[in-house]
Amino acid sequence: MINFQYLRASSPKSAIDGVRTDLSAQFIAGGTNLIDLMKRGITAPPKLVDINNLPLRDIADEGKTIRIGALALNSTVADHSLILKKLPLLAQALNAGASAQIRNMATVGGNMMQRTRCPYFYDPSLPCNKRAPGSGCGAVAGINRMHAIFGLEPVPDQHVCIAVHPSDMCVALAALDATVEVWGPGGNRTIPFTGFHRLPGSNPQKDNTLQHGELITALRLPDNALATHSHYLKIRDRASYAFALISVAAALDLKGKTIQQARLAMGGVAHKPWRLTEAEQVLIGKPATEATFREAAQVAMRGARAFEHNTYKLKLAPAAIVEALTRAAG
Repeated sequence: MINFQYLRASSPKSAIDGVRTDLSAQFIAGGTNLIDLMKRGITAPPKLVDINNLPLRDIADEGKTIRIGALALNSTVADHSLILKKLPLLAQALNAGASAQIRNMATVGGNMMQRTRCPYFYDPSLPCNKRAPGSGCGAVAGINRMHAIFGLEPVPDQHVCIAVHPSDMCVALAALDATVEVWGPGGNRTIPFTGFHRLPGSNPQKDNTLQHGELITALRLPDNALATHSHYLKIRDRASYAFALISVAAALDLKGKTIQQARLAMGGVAHKPWRLTEAEQVLIGKPATEATFREAAQVAMRGARAFEHNTYKLKLAPAAIVEALTRAAG
C-alpha cells in the first residue's frame, strides 16, 4: 500500500469538501472492500476521508417509506425489528452475504459501492478493462464460470466487461423499489436504485452513476404488501462466505392464491443487480402455481447469453426463479 492522507469528517459538508477537489480521493467507512483493494494494489487513493462520525446510522419508519442511513451496519439492518417486520426480503439478503464479522463492519452505503470480485479485476498481471481501460477483458476467453449472462453487448467480440455485481443486499433493494439519497457539490438528489448501478458500456471502470464528491446519505424503501410472501434464494459453491452463482429476490402480494403484485431481481448474472420487470408483469393476476412461475422464468431468461464455462447458468437461473417464487408463495 502507498502512503495516503487520512482525514476524519465531522459533517457531510466537510466530507464532501474533503474529496471534491481531489479526483482520486475516496470516502471510507467500514473499509471491508476498499482496504482489500488497496492491499492488492488495485486502487491507490492518495486521500481517504473517514465518514464514520457522520449522523447517518438511523433506521426509521416515516409512514409510507422506511429510511435507512448509509452508515447503518449490515448486521444492524438485518436484525432490526422494523426491517424484519416490513422488509424481511432485505434482512434475508443481508444475512446471506459475506460473514458475520464482515456484516458487523460493513455499512449499507459501502455495500452499494463494493466492486466486482472477478479474478481478472483482482489480479494486476491480467487484462481487465474495469481496472485498466483498454487492456481487454480476460474473462471473455478465459475462466468465466462466475460471469454475466445478461446486460451484454450485442456483438460478442465487443464485450468490454462480463463481470458480475457481487452484492446480495443490492439484489433485494432492486426488487423493493428503493431510492438512493445523495449529497454532493451540486446539492441533494435522489436516484432510483435500479438506476444507481450501471452496465459496462464504453466505461466499464465506472460501477455506478454517482458523480465525484457525491456522498450516499440514505436509502428509502416504500411500504408495501410484500412482506408475508418473500424469499431470497442464494445458490453458491459453499454455504458460508461465498458469492452467488445465481441469486433471486422474490416477493409476492397474494389475495388467496392470486398474485396481485410481484417483485423479482437476480444477482450473479449481470454487471448490476438485474430487475426482472417483464417477468413480474407475467405473474400479475395469475394463480401462484408452478406453471405460472415457469412461464415467468421463461420470460425472465429472454436475452440471456452464456460463455464457455457458465452455460450452466442458462438452466440454473430459471430453476432458481421457480424455486424462489415457490418458497415466497409458501
